[in-house]
Amino acid sequence: MKSLSEIETVSKRSSRAVGYSWGVAEEIGKNIRMLEMFGISGIKNLNYYFRIKKKKEFEKVNLISKKNEITKLEFCPIVAGLNFLDQVRSLETLKEIKFEKIAFPLLFLPFISRASEVIGKKLELNIDKRLFLLNYNISIYSNSLNEGIVDIGNTVSIKFQENIDSFKENEWEELYKLSQKTFVEENESSRSVGAGSGLTDND
Repeated sequence: MKSLSEIETVSKRSSRAVGYSWGVAEEIGKNIRMLEMFGISGIKNLNYYFRIKKKKEFEKVNLISKKNEITKLEFCPIVAGLNFLDQVRSLETLKEIKFEKIAFPLLFLPFISRASEVIGKKLELNIDKRLFLLNYNISIYSNSLNEGIVDIGNTVSIKFQENIDSFKENEWEELYKLSQKTFVEENESSRSVGAGSGLTDND
């Protein structure tokens, strides 16, 4: 079994070999490492994407808007991902971003995961019928893992989730009152065994 370090290094070097700058290649290497760590087919999709990229040039989206439509070819997942990550703080106010046709959308996914960490919010990524919930670049919940190669996402959307508690206020109060039973009122006895007690001043 290949180590995550090997996966990142080979992905980075191969990305440079097909023409990406070292900076972009490093980003791709980190992304493929993350996909494989979470059980998503990063190496397969990257390898096949590079094969196809030799034959056709995918469309680039630079300034991302609420609705992004192609003019001819599918969007490049790397360029779309890099620009989404760069622009995410301003895109957050749009609540939902949609793309028409992204090539190899699983390569787009890690950029969205990293964007979740940047803004401190969960992001929901929908690729056709595949759902991914991205949690601050720490974990990924999905109804679609290890599907192999996904060569196109016909409809791709990103929804910004609001940070809200998963529990009701009365549930919090109930648990908080229970926690208060561990509080100890300060008295002479507790002070005598508290921090710094029992020390001798030798000066």
